[in-house]
Amino acid sequence: MSAAETLLQNLGVADPMEIDLEAIARTMGVRVRRIPLDGCEARITGNGDKAIVAINSRSSEERQRFSIGHELGHWHFHRHKVLMCQDADIGGHSSRATQAEKAADRFAADLLMPRYLFDPAIRQHSKLNFKAIRALAHQFGSSLTATAIRCVETKNASALLVCHGRDGRKWFRRSPDVPDRWFPQDRLDAESPAFDLVFSNKGDDMFPQRIPADAWFDRAEAQCYELREQSIHIGFGQILTLLLIDDLEMLDER
Repeated sequence: MSAAETLLQNLGVADPMEIDLEAIARTMGVRVRRIPLDGCEARITGNGDKAIVAINSRSSEERQRFSIGHELGHWHFHRHKVLMCQDADIGGHSSRATQAEKAADRFAADLLMPRYLFDPAIRQHSKLNFKAIRALAHQFGSSLTATAIRCVETKNASALLVCHGRDGRKWFRRSPDVPDRWFPQDRLDAESPAFDLVFSNKGDDMFPQRIPADAWFDRAEAQCYELREQSIHIGFGQILTLLLIDDLEMLDER
């Protein structure tokens, strides 16, 4: 169990509605202030065993909650340092993120969506799609993107989550049982419904659609398989695509 999940259990948190981040912060000696910030999403300043976290009040409530969790992660792992986190540092998903930022992101995800509560919640949904992900995001007070990542990282579905913009792939995540050889292409294939969302301003996909796997993977064997794809807009000219693998042969390690 992670440090954040242990903290929640020690506080007796047994329901997502009980995850009061500002109250949790006080137990850690941290006071949270929500103020307009320029040039960063959040910052933490500590002195001894006390700290103040400033959160950008201009951001969405879900973004503010993740930022609080992120800064509490810094307080737990990187105490006695003055840190200013840019927008890209908090849940930025970039492969260039520092180990400190990745650790703070993991702490935030575990604090907002602890597995001992999240795993039973996701099992209440018979199918993984963006409708289910939205419901979970509402239940846990987390952003759609953070919730989608959490869903894909569980063992309840074999899936990939891919973010694209007009200039190509931004980042992706895969479920633990999806082999490394399934690495999504940088550029969207015109055959993929996701292509229309990015380049033709098409609306969100209402449900997953079947598509040849070679539209997503540059491997000769991909032409033998199909998968299911669903894409949605997430702002800033970017889309999230959920790729669901049903064919067990695709999951064979080779």
